[in-house]
Amino acid sequence: MNTSNRPTDLPAFQIPDENRRVLLARRPLGIPQPDDFAIETAPRPSPTPGTFLIRNIYLSADPAQRGWASAEANYSEPVAIGGPMRGLTVGIVVDSMDPEVSVGEFLYGLFDWQDFAVADRSKILMRLRKPLPLQVCTNLLGINGLTAYLALTELGRPQSGETLLVSTAAGAVGGFVGQIGRLLGCRTIGLTGDDAKVERCRTRYGYAEAFNYKTADLNAVLNDAAPQGIDVYFDNTGGPILDTALRHMARGGRIVQCGTASTASWNPVPTGPRNEREVLTRRLVWSGFIVFDYLDRFEQAADRLAEWYLDGKIVSDEDISEGIEHAPGAIASLYAGKNVGKKLIYIGR
Repeated sequence: MNTSNRPTDLPAFQIPDENRRVLLARRPLGIPQPDDFAIETAPRPSPTPGTFLIRNIYLSADPAQRGWASAEANYSEPVAIGGPMRGLTVGIVVDSMDPEVSVGEFLYGLFDWQDFAVADRSKILMRLRKPLPLQVCTNLLGINGLTAYLALTELGRPQSGETLLVSTAAGAVGGFVGQIGRLLGCRTIGLTGDDAKVERCRTRYGYAEAFNYKTADLNAVLNDAAPQGIDVYFDNTGGPILDTALRHMARGGRIVQCGTASTASWNPVPTGPRNEREVLTRRLVWSGFIVFDYLDRFEQAADRLAEWYLDGKIVSDEDISEGIEHAPGAIASLYAGKNVGKKLIYIGR
C-alpha cells in the first residue's frame, strides 16, 4: 500500500480475541443517558464472503445518535434494543473476504460502537487516503467537517461580503462553519453558551464577533453586530435563539437547519412563536440538512477540506477520551456542551 496516501499519527492498537460492544439497553426519553447503555463482551467475529473485519480505533459521538437511539420521529429506523449502538467510527481492516477491500486500509463508516465489526461496502462512508492525522480524518473528513462544508455551500450559498451567523459556534460543526465562512469571504458572528468558548470562537476559529447567548441580550447584540441583517443563519439549536435570529434576517436570507439541540424532547411536540410571517415578509429560504443525502459529494468536499488543512487555513480540534467505558455518557456530554472540539473515544487498547 502507498503509505503517502494514508493517515498519519496513527495511535497504537491491539487485536484482542474479544469484542467489547456498547449496547442500547433501553429506549431513551429525550437525550440518551449513560444508564440507557450497557457494555457486553463477545468473541471476536470473522468475516464472511463479501465482507471484511474492521478493528475500530476511534468511536465518534454525534448529536445524530440521539435520534438513532430514540423512538422520536426521525429520518432512520431506531437502533434495536439490545443491539450495538449505531455509530460512526474509524478503524483498520484486519481481515477481508471482499476483493475490493484490502487488509491495512483505514476506513470511516457506520461500524457501530464496538471493537470489531463485520461489514460490507455499504457501511463505508470514506476510504481514508489523505496524509492527515487519523483523528483529524475522523473529524474534518467525517460528518462534522462534511456537514459544515456541504450544508453551508449547498444550502446557505454564502457570498463574499455577506454576514453569517452560527449557533453552537464553537461546536464540532460550528467551529468549521465559522472557518469555512471566513475563507469564503463572509463576516462571521458566533453564538455559544460559555465565555471560554466565546474567546475560542474569536481567537481559534476567526469569528469577527462572538457572544454568550446565555448572558447577552441577544436581540440587542444582533442589532449591533448585523445592522443590515443576517444573510445566512447556520442553526444547530432551534428554539429561542432561532426565534430571535429570524427577526434579524436580511431580505432573501437563507437559514440552514442543521440541528435542534435546544429541544430536550419532541414528544409532545413543543409550541412557540409563529414564525411564518417572518419567512414570508423577509422572503427567506429555510432548508433542513441531513449529511447522508449528499454521499455523492463526500469525496469532493473532503478534497477541499484536506487542501485547506494542509495549507494551514483551517484547524481541527478533537476532544478524546480513552476507553470504551466513556462511550455511554458521550452523547449526554455533547448536549451539555462539555466537549471542546469533536468528541472521540479511543478504544485501541
